[in-house]
Amino acid sequence: MHIQLSPLRSLNLDATLCCGQAFRWVKRGDWWYGVVGDRVLKVRQIARRLESENADLAFVEDYFGLTDDLQRILSSITKDKHIGQAVEAFRGLRILHQEPWECLISYICATYKNVPAIMQTIQRLSKSFGSLLTLDGQQFFAFPTPESLANSTVRGLEECGLGYRARYVSETARRIHETGLDLGRLRRVDREEARRELLNLPGVGPKVADCVLLFSLGKLEAFPVDVRIRRALLRHYSEHLAKELVKRVSDGRSLSSSEYEKLSRFGREYFGEYAGYAQEYLYHYERIRG
Repeated sequence: MHIQLSPLRSLNLDATLCCGQAFRWVKRGDWWYGVVGDRVLKVRQIARRLESENADLAFVEDYFGLTDDLQRILSSITKDKHIGQAVEAFRGLRILHQEPWECLISYICATYKNVPAIMQTIQRLSKSFGSLLTLDGQQFFAFPTPESLANSTVRGLEECGLGYRARYVSETARRIHETGLDLGRLRRVDREEARRELLNLPGVGPKVADCVLLFSLGKLEAFPVDVRIRRALLRHYSEHLAKELVKRVSDGRSLSSSEYEKLSRFGREYFGEYAGYAQEYLYHYERIRG
């Protein structure tokens, strides 16, 4: 199956899949292989042609956010020279529409880890507790269900490289399994209500909640703040921030809840309804430039 891309439906597949928003994709030759839900998806881009296997058109369009009006979004967020440079460097990068359960657990596991380490942890977790999938003679593993992780031991989760996060993953999985909490329902409520519900789960702080809102629940105004985004804000947007705040967050220590909320609110207010897109372009630009 293939999709003919156009200026109105542009896509930068490489940037989209390696920018740090998802952790189940690996490139082999020209093709990207990724586990999405209960299937292995195989995709590649040749100029303005997106080719895929093992998924139908509607699934691919939804997952890669091809229904988002990217031209309008990028025009909306390009407020200054710096974000303009990031947009030009990675034009076509899109926010994926990930499955909320996997996204939630992945970002709980991601706390204080770099992308390669997160990918390794998620792979171990899936191999230990997920079901086997195959494509092109290669083995992959579906992400574990809430029931599977709820019935696992903390020790078993620790052996996957989760460390202290194992207890949070276990407790969150148990709560979701026992209550039948439908994370997908949070797509239908506003950002603040969805965020409050996420923050009630073990291991979910403001940054994890904002990542889940942005990458799986369609809240494109969410603006997660990590080390790279804090650095970008200090380097390029400090004149828009209170001097006392700039002074406090420049010392390299972890952000307090209040400091995090102020930086995240600035991002939402400055970049507007698509602040999450601005966040991901800034994040990837900062990550590549070092």
